[in-house]
Amino acid sequence: MSVTCTGGDRVFTASVSGEVDHHRARRIMEELEQAIDGGAPRQFTLDLSEVTFMDSSGIAVVLRVYRRVRALGGEMIVAHPPAQAAKVLKAAGIDRLIRFLE
Repeated sequence: MSVTCTGGDRVFTASVSGEVDHHRARRIMEELEQAIDGGAPRQFTLDLSEVTFMDSSGIAVVLRVYRRVRALGGEMIVAHPPAQAAKVLKAAGIDRLIRFLE
């Protein structure tokens, strides 16, 4: 599992790879919060294309990132979620709050 953040000028992409489960969710969230707090993004893309598994802990991570970005006046996008992760997020209705790029 890893989180890689790229970008600048308040437009960032955070790429998450590996499993997003209850064992790793806290560490992922801490890394994402550091990126958000350090850059105050107006656009924050969460790229999930390299996620191999996601459970309900992933829902909590995505919602927490969404709230943090919105509190700073930014927009969040979930990009390229694999089928399994997309199914988990859409079952929770996340796609009604956050724009998805498939």
